[in-house]
Amino acid sequence: MASNNSNGNPKDFSSSNQPAIDKQKMLLSADVGHFSLIRALHLADTITLMNGFCGVMSIFTSLRYCLGSPDAYDKLYLALAFLPFGLFFDFLDGKVARWRKKSSLMGQELDSLADLISFGVAPAMVAFTLGFRSVVDTVALAFFVLCGLTRLARFNVTVAALPKDASGKSQYFEGTPIPTSLGMDAIMAYWVSQRWILEDLPLGTWLQGTELEFHPIVVLFIIHGCLMTSKTIHIPKP
Repeated sequence: MASNNSNGNPKDFSSSNQPAIDKQKMLLSADVGHFSLIRALHLADTITLMNGFCGVMSIFTSLRYCLGSPDAYDKLYLALAFLPFGLFFDFLDGKVARWRKKSSLMGQELDSLADLISFGVAPAMVAFTLGFRSVVDTVALAFFVLCGLTRLARFNVTVAALPKDASGKSQYFEGTPIPTSLGMDAIMAYWVSQRWILEDLPLGTWLQGTELEFHPIVVLFIIHGCLMTSKTIHIPKP
């Protein structure tokens, strides 16, 4: 978004953007009418909201599958298809922000929240829809989402302290960026294509019929969550 780069993380602010930032802060804080928030949005902010829209629509589509026929595979594909479009808007908002030379503090927050929906909550909801529905499964999915939340919060706090290149951009990401969860989406799309869902998830069910019943393949989400929060993994920015 106005404050994000193509990988879905807040971009570094430059002094040339300060007038735009100050104007937006003034519009947000001033008592100038019921819809002053709309006036304060930059074009890149609106594009970031489309990222969040894609994530929310993915969640609703997953819910429609849960309420309907288990053979409605088109709903599963649609729920997964919304997420790459979220990445497209996440990439586009940064391009537009640089083109218009406008960054915003609000954009930074919007970007993180939209990313959490599209690349954290929505993939976890799709996984639940596919059959990860036991108590242990949902705890693992919650861990994945909370790791994404923590990773985004850490980036927002530490971005100013990360080493910069000649253009002022951070040289690397700490931990894997949250949009890399699209890798999990691709895996789930393959499972759907093979009809490996519900009772037929890969590796089956362990401790079936007990309170600790779970699907061991859910460990993929746990590993991904750990990679996002890693301090030692440094991924160079493109």
